[in-house]
Amino acid sequence: MKLRETLATLGTFGLSRDGAERVVPSTGATAWLTTLTAAAMAFLAVFALALSLAAGRMADRWSDELARSSTVRISAPAEQMEARVRAVMEVLTTTPGIASARLIDETEQRALLEPWFGPDLPVDALPLPRLVEVIETGARYDSEGLRLRLAAEAPGAVLDDHTRWRRPLVQAAERLRALGLASVLLIGGAVAGMVTLAATAALAANARVIAVLRLVGARDVYIARGFVRRFTRRAGLGAALGTAVGMAAVAALPGGEAATGAFLTGLAFEGAEWLWPIAIPPFAALVAFAATRAAAIRMLRGIT
Repeated sequence: MKLRETLATLGTFGLSRDGAERVVPSTGATAWLTTLTAAAMAFLAVFALALSLAAGRMADRWSDELARSSTVRISAPAEQMEARVRAVMEVLTTTPGIASARLIDETEQRALLEPWFGPDLPVDALPLPRLVEVIETGARYDSEGLRLRLAAEAPGAVLDDHTRWRRPLVQAAERLRALGLASVLLIGGAVAGMVTLAATAALAANARVIAVLRLVGARDVYIARGFVRRFTRRAGLGAALGTAVGMAAVAALPGGEAATGAFLTGLAFEGAEWLWPIAIPPFAALVAFAATRAAAIRMLRGIT
């Protein structure tokens, strides 16, 4: 039946460029499998891309916010605490590169300690150090010089510029961003492998038809073009469907007001980032085109 249909099609369209796909017999289940697999991979790619972009925003935000703020911790006997606080504030207000210095009151300290010790923490009865929040200007201040001034003019005052715990957080976010991008590349590789297997199976199943096409003058490039167009279109269609569903799912994620997890609520596209998922279907179609063409040419060379 396939041979008769193919010969009839050849008689109608000839071996023209536009008729290449119509001369190739239907690939049946492999075509639909290509569409569904491409849709699933595109759906996962949207979330991997959202994860990568969210991790990048988080790394930039942490790096920017933590780099611009520091803390001075003041420890002293109760009778000397006010004098030490005044000395620290005098040092900070005369240090170039510091935009502002604010003493954190007991209410704010209680709020900071509440997640660890609960709401009934007796702040007044504990010898807690006083904290000063330091905000930098665009020009960074000399942290080592400030530490020396604090040690000389306000003993017991310790500067914490957040470097020790800022770096691991930023590195973790950067690695998470790289993991998201690597996942997108792996998904692209999976699509290429799937399309290669499907195209190879379709070519092997139609070996007799391919032999007849060669007898009537069809060249391997012409035959391969039909398979390439069919699988490219199927992969592009499936990727477009999966991308649309993935973008809708990302848009349906709860916002910052609906949940408390800062990272989970940031797992979305912002502004122009919504243009990135639109590139997934063309990318999937390009991968399918290259994979199918390579598989078709290789397979045709092995069919005698």
